[in-house]
Amino acid sequence: MSTFLPLLASTGSDPGSWPFAILLISVTLLVVLIAVVRVHPFLALIIAGITAGVLTPVGSLPGGEGTNHFVHSVELTALELGKTAGSVAIIIGLAAIIGMCLAQSGAADKVVRRFLAVFGEKRSGIAILVASYILSMPIFFDTFFMLLLPIARALALRTRRNYVLYILAICSGGVITHALMVPHPGPLAMAEIMSIDVGQTIIAAFFIGLIPLAASWPLVKYLDRKYEMSVPGNQQDTEVMDRPERELPPFAFAILPVILPILLISAASTVAAMQGFKVDYPGLYATIEFMGNRNVALLIGAVISIFLVMYQQKITFSRVSELIGPPFETAGVIILITSAGGAFGLMLRNAGVGEAIRAAADGREMNLILLAWVVSSVLRVAQGSTTVALLTTAAMVQPMMVGNALPYHPVYVFAAIGFGGMILSWMNDSGFWVIGRLSGFTEKQTFRTWTVLLTFNSVVGLLACLILSKLLPFA
Repeated sequence: MSTFLPLLASTGSDPGSWPFAILLISVTLLVVLIAVVRVHPFLALIIAGITAGVLTPVGSLPGGEGTNHFVHSVELTALELGKTAGSVAIIIGLAAIIGMCLAQSGAADKVVRRFLAVFGEKRSGIAILVASYILSMPIFFDTFFMLLLPIARALALRTRRNYVLYILAICSGGVITHALMVPHPGPLAMAEIMSIDVGQTIIAAFFIGLIPLAASWPLVKYLDRKYEMSVPGNQQDTEVMDRPERELPPFAFAILPVILPILLISAASTVAAMQGFKVDYPGLYATIEFMGNRNVALLIGAVISIFLVMYQQKITFSRVSELIGPPFETAGVIILITSAGGAFGLMLRNAGVGEAIRAAADGREMNLILLAWVVSSVLRVAQGSTTVALLTTAAMVQPMMVGNALPYHPVYVFAAIGFGGMILSWMNDSGFWVIGRLSGFTEKQTFRTWTVLLTFNSVVGLLACLILSKLLPFA
C-alpha cells in the first residue's frame, strides 16, 4: 500500500497536475464532512489535512525522506497545527480576557455611549467602517478584530440591532489594510520582492483601498438587513447595558485596554519601518519593539482590563479568575478550530498546490494586473493564507516586470496581488474561523457575510486597479 499512492500520483500525461487532484479530493472531503455528515470542524479539518499529506507522493513532504509516509503525514499535520496555534493561541486567550472584562466592568458600554453621543446612532456604523480602516493599518487583522469585537457587541446590545453591520464594518477596513498596507507582513515582503518603494506602496494602497471600502458600505447594510442576527450572550450582558452612567468607569479608563495595545503595536511597526532608528537609538528601539510585540501589548491590555473590572465591581482576583473560565473554554475551541484550519492550508502548500498553480500560470499572455490578481486569488483559495498568496504571486510576477516598460506604475500590480489575496475566505483560512467563532456565526452565516464581503472587496479592488491604471498611470 505504501507504493500505491505515488503510482497514482504519477499517472496521466502531466504528473504536475496531481497537486490539483489533491486539492480537489481534500476540499471535497472537507465539505462533505462538515456540510453533509455534520462532523465537528476541528475533526473535519484535521482529517482533510492528513488526507492531503497522504495523497502527496512519498518523499515529497518536507522532512519526509526515509520516514513512513503515512506516519509523517499525520505528524506534519500536527506540526503545522502547532505552528498556527503558536501564532494565535496567546492572542485569542488574552482577547477573551479583555472582552470579558470590558463587558463586566461596563467599559465597552461606556465607550459605546460616548461613541453614540458624538456620531449619533444613524452614523455609528459608517464611523466604525472608517475608523477600522485607519486604526487597523499597523495591526494584524485578527488582533485588531479581537480588540474591537467587544465594542461591536456593546453597540449592538445598546442599539438592539445591526450586529452584522458592526462586525462587517470592522472586517471591511481591517482586511483591506491587512492585504495592502505596509507594515503588514504580506505587503511589506511584496514591496521588497517587487523592488517598489515602501512609501509609494503606502500612499497608493491607502487611496486605492478607499474605493472598495466605500463600495462595501451598501453591501454591509444589505447583508445586515438580509441576515439579521442577535448578539450571542446571556442575560447578564443585557443587564450591564442597563446600568446608570455613574456606575460605569471613566471614558479614558474604559478605552485604555483597547487603545493602548493599538498604540503600542503601531509604535513598534512605525520604528521598524524607519531606516536607521535601530542603529541610532538601539535601547529605545528594543524597548518599543518589546512593548509593541502583539502578545506583550495584549497582555498589558488584559492586565489593565482585569484591574478595571476588579475596581469597578469591587471583586477579588479569584472572582475574576472564575469569570474568565467560560471565555477561556470558548477560546480553547476557537484556537483548536483556527489552528486546524491553518494546518489544512499549510498541508495543501506542502502538497505542492501553490507551486502547481504558479507553474500553470507561468508564461500566460494577459494583462499583468489581471494575471497577478488571478494567480493571487487562486493561491488564496487553494491554501487559505493571504500572506502566502501575496508572497508567492509577487515572486512569480517580479521577473515579468524586469526589463518590461509597464504602461502604468507597478503599484497597480502590487495592489492587484493584495486584492486577489483576500478573495473567497473559506474553511482553509484561519481567519474564517476566527471571525465566525468569535462573532458567534455558524459556518453558513460566516460564508454569507464575511466571505461575500471579502470577495466583493477583492473584485471591486481589481476593477479599481484596472481603471486607475488607465486614468492615472503615473508610468
